[in-house]
Amino acid sequence: MPITEMLSRNARMYPDEVSLIEREPAANSRREITWLEFEKQTNRFTNALLDRGIKQGDRVALLMMNCLEWLPVYFGILKSGALAVPLNFRYTAPEIKKCVETAGAKILVYGPEFLERIDEIKDDLNCVESLIFVGENCPEDADNYVDVLADSSAADPQVKISDFDDAALYFTSGTTGTPKPILLTHANLVSACITENSHHRQCHEDSFLCIPPLYHTGAKMHWFGSLIVGSKAVLLRGVEPKWILEAVSEEKITIVWLLVPWAQDILDAIESKEVNLKDYQLDQWRLMHIGAQPVPPSLIIRWKKVFPNHLYDTNYGLSESTGPGCVHLGIENIHKVGAIGKPGFNWEMQIVNDHGKLVPRGKVGELIIRGPGVMKGYYNNPEATKKVLKDGWLYTGDMAREDEDGFIYLVDRKKDVVIMGGENIFPVEIEEFLRAHNDIKDAAVIGMPDRRLGEVPVAVVETKPGRILTEKMVIEFCQDLPRYKRPRQVFFDKVPRNPTGKIEKPKLREHFCSGDIAKVV
Repeated sequence: MPITEMLSRNARMYPDEVSLIEREPAANSRREITWLEFEKQTNRFTNALLDRGIKQGDRVALLMMNCLEWLPVYFGILKSGALAVPLNFRYTAPEIKKCVETAGAKILVYGPEFLERIDEIKDDLNCVESLIFVGENCPEDADNYVDVLADSSAADPQVKISDFDDAALYFTSGTTGTPKPILLTHANLVSACITENSHHRQCHEDSFLCIPPLYHTGAKMHWFGSLIVGSKAVLLRGVEPKWILEAVSEEKITIVWLLVPWAQDILDAIESKEVNLKDYQLDQWRLMHIGAQPVPPSLIIRWKKVFPNHLYDTNYGLSESTGPGCVHLGIENIHKVGAIGKPGFNWEMQIVNDHGKLVPRGKVGELIIRGPGVMKGYYNNPEATKKVLKDGWLYTGDMAREDEDGFIYLVDRKKDVVIMGGENIFPVEIEEFLRAHNDIKDAAVIGMPDRRLGEVPVAVVETKPGRILTEKMVIEFCQDLPRYKRPRQVFFDKVPRNPTGKIEKPKLREHFCSGDIAKVV
């Protein structure tokens, strides 16, 4: 069954129930649509694409901030048999151009936030045959989304789609280099629905708060667990603690997926009395889960003190595995906070050495996974595909170890390991140690060039608002670390993260490990 059938089924079963709500507190705006309206808007967009000559296998790119139209556009593309190509809203104009051309997208759907970037490149997008604009004040060279829908039929287009037809191209996050397009099938997307629902037990009465960007597999595939049971979701535009708590209270939210910084901000706002929990109705909130980055155990300890009745889970995944869920902690395993968990529903895992052989339990190796969400491959890139797909196993590039109970702990990205005098140093271990400091909000560790040792670990520390730290104070705090793991230098700056919470280490290396700032010790 293609994933689009889940939407059609919900429209038949729950036509008058609310499917999606968009909240934009900064603009005092709230919009909603029912499941039937969702389906009709999807069908209209599909028929509009077909009228424009889109055929099965064609690619349609979408570049929008989270909004009520995002998912109907996405499903409209899928229903046409074309491949949806969601683009990162942080891409620069040249990056947008490169990704659109790599995908060979015939149509580009974009929002008002990207007017300047699209204007800069639109004349050079040779593969793009038409532009569709979603928002007010549509430019003259684009079709207005509202008019496009009004001119199209709401009838089901009846395009035949099979489970293993190509469905979408997702570009890698780009934290380790040039983004690559990942090819996913309808079967991949459906598997994400099943895995997510199995892990978090969504039912029709649940309500999911979605804050991260929908272009990324993480946010959307977590929502897939709600799609499969026809439950409501709220798209929140903004991450202020007050806005999150207001949404949970007013929309009767039961499940929230957060990134680490947002969870920290909520706790900081509560502790500083910036928000008062008595002002909100939060009793129905049953589950808080986190993914996309390592989770400091100290954060969850703090969270459980404030919200003792919350279930907690963390998920691990990649765009190459159709998002989160190939490994997950499990709500029953909060005693293992710090681990990413065990293989998810329908998934297998191994930890191997550089030759693909199993390492002994407790030893560090590369995490490889196998399951129904593994991508078809990197689009039009067989060489890159061959490097990560071997005998059905996806080589994640993440270094991990397994404890005596079978729980997996991420150690670091293979490419981020600092090699000091032949000794492997895993930055994540040092970062988690630093984040336990009461005055540190966030931390990142990178390798600094060193004449004698090759490279040494240095820390970039972001302090909590109003707190004062010196390099000497941080170095003294690190005396409890083994000597070789102690940062040799400490810089104070904001830790850059991409929209899904991953530290953008190439930016840190460029800033701190090159030019006048870097000093070779």
